[in-house]
Amino acid sequence: MEIQRVGVVGCGTMGSGITQVSAQSGFDVTVVENKDELLEKGLSAIDFWLQKSVDKGRLSSENKGTILGRIHGTLEIRDLMDCDIVIEAVFDRLDVKREVFAQLDRTCPEHTVLASNTSTLAIIDIASATSRKEKVLGMHFFNPVPAMKLVEVIKSIATSDETLAIGKEFGARIGKTVVIASDVPGFIVNRINSPQGIQAIIMLENGLATAEDIDTAVKLGSNVKMGPLERFDLIGLDTLLEGWENLYREYKDTKYAPPLLLKRMVSAGWLGRKSGRGFYTYDKEGNKIS
Repeated sequence: MEIQRVGVVGCGTMGSGITQVSAQSGFDVTVVENKDELLEKGLSAIDFWLQKSVDKGRLSSENKGTILGRIHGTLEIRDLMDCDIVIEAVFDRLDVKREVFAQLDRTCPEHTVLASNTSTLAIIDIASATSRKEKVLGMHFFNPVPAMKLVEVIKSIATSDETLAIGKEFGARIGKTVVIASDVPGFIVNRINSPQGIQAIIMLENGLATAEDIDTAVKLGSNVKMGPLERFDLIGLDTLLEGWENLYREYKDTKYAPPLLLKRMVSAGWLGRKSGRGFYTYDKEGNKIS
């Protein structure tokens, strides 16, 4: 099957990024949100990222307009009826995702492949909400989607080889390097990185180092652009907590247990850049203040 039209459910940080890279790769994209303000915020984020490319001379204003013209935002999931692949990018909770997939199963034609951008949940648990488990797979993108080169494609025990091949081909067509992961919570990257990130927060919690020093040490010692605490603020601490709770619930291994400091920060509404305060504080444009 040749993919021509792409659907995305959720126009938050991840959904807007997936929408953008799909449109940049020549696909017509329909993106669904449940509130006007969330849809407008996501579409504005796409415009912002594209304008940065224009300002840096990587994209012409004409091409930016062409890309935006391929994107259709809507509040109606029924507008995904003509899509060949639909990628779900909503909050990483199993009950929420199962409800979305049940709706997609009722809405989309039989040939449509359904993909989840979950970072920690088992794909088969999501797929079991549909009558097409063989056409469901995972496509885990990384934040920020326009800049990150990787996508993990996950095959559940029910995913057909044909569906896996479609997922791999689509990932390559939108310019990502594709790796295949087993359907275990955390897949490859998060299963490796989560214990390290948890230790970074525990070190801060125990007063063993400052947030700045932890991030500086990791950036310079590991040759990466962002330290773990900076990255967590970008991801969103509520999203982070939900993911680690999923991992801990599945593995029952204390190395995946969310630190108490993270739980307290989420309870306080300190969610990172999107709230203006996390491990650091930020201005309205998301620039770090301290």
